[in-house]
Amino acid sequence: MASTEESTAGRVCNSFSEHVSCCVCYTGDNIEADSSDVTQHTGHDKPRPYVCTVCAKRFTQKCRLRYHLQLHSGEVLHTCTQCEKRFSSYSSLNMHMNVHSSKYRCSECGKCCRSKYDLTVHRRSHTGEKPFECNVCRKRFTRSEHLASHSRVHNGEKPYKCHECNKAFKAFCSLSRHMRIHMGEKPFECTFCSKRFTQHDSLVAHSRIHSGEKPYKCHVCDKAFTRSTHLNVHKRVHTGEKPYKCSVCNKAFCQSCDLQQHKHRAHSNIRPYHCPYCGVRFVTKHELKVHLPVHTGSKLYSCKHCRNRFRTQFQLKRHLLESHNEGTWFRCHICEKKFVVQWQLNEHLLRHEEVKPYACAECPKHFYSAAHLKKHQSVHSDFKPFICGLCNQLFKSKSGVKRHFNRCYTLQGFN
Repeated sequence: MASTEESTAGRVCNSFSEHVSCCVCYTGDNIEADSSDVTQHTGHDKPRPYVCTVCAKRFTQKCRLRYHLQLHSGEVLHTCTQCEKRFSSYSSLNMHMNVHSSKYRCSECGKCCRSKYDLTVHRRSHTGEKPFECNVCRKRFTRSEHLASHSRVHNGEKPYKCHECNKAFKAFCSLSRHMRIHMGEKPFECTFCSKRFTQHDSLVAHSRIHSGEKPYKCHVCDKAFTRSTHLNVHKRVHTGEKPYKCSVCNKAFCQSCDLQQHKHRAHSNIRPYHCPYCGVRFVTKHELKVHLPVHTGSKLYSCKHCRNRFRTQFQLKRHLLESHNEGTWFRCHICEKKFVVQWQLNEHLLRHEEVKPYACAECPKHFYSAAHLKKHQSVHSDFKPFICGLCNQLFKSKSGVKRHFNRCYTLQGFN
């Protein structure tokens, strides 16, 4: 009975209709992607009182939960003869076999999908089509379920809770991935290096390291990427789009992670990592790691063209540009001055425009960069983020702790 019901549900969710489509699993070919044009077929909004105690997946019927538990117990009825992947229903296995038969194959990158619907959605990663728009912020998505999940950003809803640690999630797929942390489950293994992953798409992206495949190509500059998300971020280089804006200084970024990193570095006084040699404090462990070679003399970055070695990646990049003409300078269009990295050029251009966007809240002074503002703010504050590693004395500035450290080092007889 459960198999029949699941098979029926699969046919409903994966069939294509000319007139009406579900707003949860959008399957229409020729309709406008608007919430008023699609309807939701029964089943998606039903209560799901039956919860799997292993992975927290929820079900509308007890028989479907019982069927699902076979996946964890090993009592699986249907196994793929080509890859030994297991399924709890024949309809799921039948759909999976389409991947091996290449029935629904992408003409752009060769990826094989389970159904016509999956292929339609996948093609949007190449065309850039995003038919589903958020009514609040106008952000667009390739799938309706991604829009549904995104809408919870605005309403704060997190309906999926982990029964192990009570952490809540906006999407069920996020909860499912999270549960693998508690279970220690990494079911997807690379056939080349045996590295294991919690998600199949992570394995697919990883396998391209071995194959060299880069199926996602920029139509402007022909640069290719292994992931569609990397291509989407790259496109902003051409469009100039920076959708993530800092609420403190209004600086904008292409990626959310860059914004979070900026807030942590520029607007936070928390510096938990300090150098054991000179006491300088750092926001991240990576910054401390980059700083330590100043004292140890180690040079981790080597040039592939000659025998020169460098303490930082920045020094190596400059060397490659100056000595081997490898890479691209960032050049000022006004005075032709050259820079190794983009942010240096951006800061330099502000000087031509005489724009100082970073204002001190305590006095009338303005600055070209957040770093200069942060350094100035110590004048108005008693906060001392720099500590001497020998005597634990605190200082406001890096230069102050360095001067002290040299004297302290001599006084304590380390010469």
